[in-house]
Amino acid sequence: MHTRRSFLRSSSSIALGFSGLRSLSAENTKNRITRGYGPLLADSAKILDLPDGFSYNIIGRAGEAMSDGLILPGSPDGMAAFPGKGNEVIVVRNHEINPGASSSTGPFGKGNGKMNLVGQDRFYDPGKVAFRASGPGTPCLGGTTTFVYDMKKKSVVRQFLSLVGTLRNCAGGLTPWNSWITCEETVAKTGGSLARDHGWCFDVPVTDQPALADPVPLKAMGRFNHEAVAVDPETGDVFETEDRHEGLIYKFVPKVNGKLAEGGKLFALKVKGKPSLDTRNWSEKTFSVGDSSEIEWIEMSDVESPIDDLRIRGYKDGAACFARGEGIWYSRGSVYFACTNGGKKQRGQIWKLTGNKLELYAEPNDADLVDNCDNLTVAPWGDLVLCEDGKGDQFLDVITPEGKIFKLAKNAKSSGEFAGVCFSPDGSTLFVNMQREGLTLAIIGPWKAKA
Repeated sequence: MHTRRSFLRSSSSIALGFSGLRSLSAENTKNRITRGYGPLLADSAKILDLPDGFSYNIIGRAGEAMSDGLILPGSPDGMAAFPGKGNEVIVVRNHEINPGASSSTGPFGKGNGKMNLVGQDRFYDPGKVAFRASGPGTPCLGGTTTFVYDMKKKSVVRQFLSLVGTLRNCAGGLTPWNSWITCEETVAKTGGSLARDHGWCFDVPVTDQPALADPVPLKAMGRFNHEAVAVDPETGDVFETEDRHEGLIYKFVPKVNGKLAEGGKLFALKVKGKPSLDTRNWSEKTFSVGDSSEIEWIEMSDVESPIDDLRIRGYKDGAACFARGEGIWYSRGSVYFACTNGGKKQRGQIWKLTGNKLELYAEPNDADLVDNCDNLTVAPWGDLVLCEDGKGDQFLDVITPEGKIFKLAKNAKSSGEFAGVCFSPDGSTLFVNMQREGLTLAIIGPWKAKA
């Protein structure tokens, strides 16, 4: 069972050395580049370039048959790994599938011919004509899959659909109550083929047996262009990022710890004494790397936001705006989050939130160092691992607790983004998705041998 203690092992205490990471800016990063695990070696299969001593297995391919008779969907995105039985690890995986996507990208195969394997009541949004008498129509094809991975045999034991009928499930976050919160990165409304509004979070229980989560939208957490969440295991508060150029950072305080569906209150981050602060540093620098400011939280109203104006109202009321908040991770009392196009050159920022203090942790302003950081995680030895979603070549970047930076892996197949980076609970295996390719990989190597 994934208790609070095991949650701390997999999410916060694994970052033991991370609190000492030095601030990174364009002015001080050039002399912080390190060899890391050594140069990346060309992969003969042209999938993934890795340092010497590292290897990968492809453990998921979009379009392959799953254990429940359905098809592994495409566009894999955010993930988290949980301890299972014996040598097994359970990983929940998002699929960022857009409205109106081809049926070939979804779990029901060509023409959605396998929809009869799932009851209509198991869909959040089955679509207005999905279950018409004349045959399957166009349901929402986003959601999550779960796979059980045998760490000893290095193979998938089973995989299955675990949430269905949602849209653009981008990232999310693991919880202390043994679940994965998956987030819709869309505010699509009822109309056309859609039977319900979108823009919600959903709580997906972790299980090693095929099962579909109850598709209950967590409406009190707000309706907006969600990206990712991180849970404070002490309080049960949920921090949320918003993937918009002028997005906010939110905190959801549930009525009952661990029972988000019972409601709660939503707040937005405000920099104390600086109402409506623009933190993006695009035209005017409002934060320098290493700067920290006190914050407070302002309560939001009308959080179901039928006209998608939550961030606009929040900013008007004094909340700070951020440049595309994306990956977020809780670690030893702090929350780290990435803003994909923050900074003067819009190459990305990393922020650290500890108690009532907000710090600009990194702003490289150099695509050779970090090019538009997206999903992120923290290794058991304290390294911050970033997925790039920029232009041209795409890498997994690492920032060490000492402030060194290096490349861990390169997409050798395309310029498609990495996503869903996460470590197994024991830290021996790094799971990651190559979204455009529809691949899920497991990476192993001499993790403690870096320079």
